[in-house]
Amino acid sequence: MTKKQKKVLYRIIISAVLLVILHFVPVEGYARFLLYLIPYAVIGYDILRKAVLGVLHGEVFDENFLMAVATVGAMALGVYQVTKGEPGEFAEGVAVMLFYQVGELFQSVAVGKSRRNISALMDIRPDYANVQDEDGNWVRTDPEDVEIGTIILVQPGEKIPIDGVVAEGNSSLNTAALTGESKPRTVHEGDTVISGCVNLNGVLKIQTSREFGESTVAKILELVENSGMKKAQTEKFITKFAKYYTPAVCCSALALAVLPPIINGLMGNACNWESWLIRALTFLVISCPCALVISIPLSFFGGIGGAGAAGILVKGSNYLEALARAEIVVFDKTGTLTEGVFKVTQCQVSSETDLTESEVLRLAAYAESFSTHPISKSLREAYGGEINRSLVSDVEEIGGHGVLASVEGKKIAAGNGKLMQRLHIPFRETDSVGTVVYVAVDGTYAGYLLISDVVKEQSQAAIASLKKAGVKKTVMLTGDSRRVAETIADQLGIDAVKSELLPGEKVSAVEELLENKSKKGQLVFVGDGINDAPVLTRADIGVAMGALGSDAAIEAADIVLMDDDPMKLVRAIRISRKTLRIVYENIVFALGIKAICLILGALGFAGMWLAIFADVGVMVLAVLNAVRCLQVKK
Repeated sequence: MTKKQKKVLYRIIISAVLLVILHFVPVEGYARFLLYLIPYAVIGYDILRKAVLGVLHGEVFDENFLMAVATVGAMALGVYQVTKGEPGEFAEGVAVMLFYQVGELFQSVAVGKSRRNISALMDIRPDYANVQDEDGNWVRTDPEDVEIGTIILVQPGEKIPIDGVVAEGNSSLNTAALTGESKPRTVHEGDTVISGCVNLNGVLKIQTSREFGESTVAKILELVENSGMKKAQTEKFITKFAKYYTPAVCCSALALAVLPPIINGLMGNACNWESWLIRALTFLVISCPCALVISIPLSFFGGIGGAGAAGILVKGSNYLEALARAEIVVFDKTGTLTEGVFKVTQCQVSSETDLTESEVLRLAAYAESFSTHPISKSLREAYGGEINRSLVSDVEEIGGHGVLASVEGKKIAAGNGKLMQRLHIPFRETDSVGTVVYVAVDGTYAGYLLISDVVKEQSQAAIASLKKAGVKKTVMLTGDSRRVAETIADQLGIDAVKSELLPGEKVSAVEELLENKSKKGQLVFVGDGINDAPVLTRADIGVAMGALGSDAAIEAADIVLMDDDPMKLVRAIRISRKTLRIVYENIVFALGIKAICLILGALGFAGMWLAIFADVGVMVLAVLNAVRCLQVKK
């Protein structure tokens, strides 16, 4: 608990003890009133002060005003009873204020828990960066003062303060604060690292690639800090509802206190001012909209906090609410459903050559050693050995076809079928799905290498889980070839696929899908965020996956999944639906109980103690229910 919360708790305990003691003290009259003023002042002075300040500033109709009027009225009724020679009833007025403060304390603790959950994410902000001074000593510097290209030192246990590239050292990084996953990431010299990760063991020297204000950690912190500004439709409704509801019940309470006694008097009956005034005060206590005003924003706040702890950043409660109505989910392929890393998955040697698979792979890797194409890189990685480029000469790269080169005196041709046809080399075309690199040695076909983009192991389970969660249609949009796209779609169980699309054509495809969805349904587009910014922006909800270090993803998307696990999308939908379910539970529960108790109070069947339950009890139960949003199951 904070100091402020502890102070409130102490006041609650003191006033509760005094209230119990006074119940057994045999004092009557004005002395009894003065004694009860002590616990009332202890527990209620801040509420009375807020009510007075609200009236002075023109903000009259709030929960503080309702509590002040109701409890002051209850105490005044006790004084009136004393003037008539009756024992004054002051306990109820003190009890109303006491239990209201108990409810407020519950709410404060719940909000604090949610804030701590988000603060754990905010803890990724680094306090300093280790930079060398003119004498060669490492000194701590404000990260905002570090320029691009500076070498910084990150020791074990320290946070990486700024994005950069490892210049020296090897280590494991804890990315849990960013991704929600506990598995460390191993980095070596030359690897890109991002701010916010914690260095676990080795000492790293990192050359910064960005200023702190443009680094990943700064963008994430800005995103989280601004998430509360975008309210859900349900939150906006409750705000408008409370704006009109509170004045309405105040006027109703005034009418309940005045009109029945006047009507009774005109009809020649006893006015019973005291009885109707008690009903009016009870009506005011019951009507306090605390449960709705507090629990609804708290539910969304808790949902965003729980999602943040799971490595899912939601830019506002409006997006969390919309995600619960996901009807169509559209995926990019490369880097979203697949690893986005091309690997050699097959090597087939022709019967016309006596070369082995490893020799064909080696010659192809050497021939492609000067190329920067991703296919060439995958060949070199598959070979794995050190390439002596001095053995390679006469390199000619033919766009859209492949590479010609001389390797150790042998004429090597590595490329697609068009290259073999251009060179008039007889070859057998394969039906294998993927990128095929045909290899010829000295004019003779030697075999082929199959390069595929590997499907993520979680993708199939993610698609199945989305359908189980009620998503009506899954679609894959890709610029890849039709055969590759359809094979992957069939493998994953995706409902529809469109292939060989340019970025602009992806936007058109999404717009077509938007026209065919239901009015309340939402279209979710999931991409890796690097080249999908236009589509992320056009969809109802843009979700960037695996967005560590991707500016385009964090800026264009509405929801950011900080690692590349497609199952995180399923978890995000479950969190949103759970949050919305809790919100609706609280609305129905709070309004239902209040409506019943308001009627009972107006008819005289509900006393002040039932009013306390209808106000404070409902608020406490609604807040406890809202706290469930923080609990996120894997």
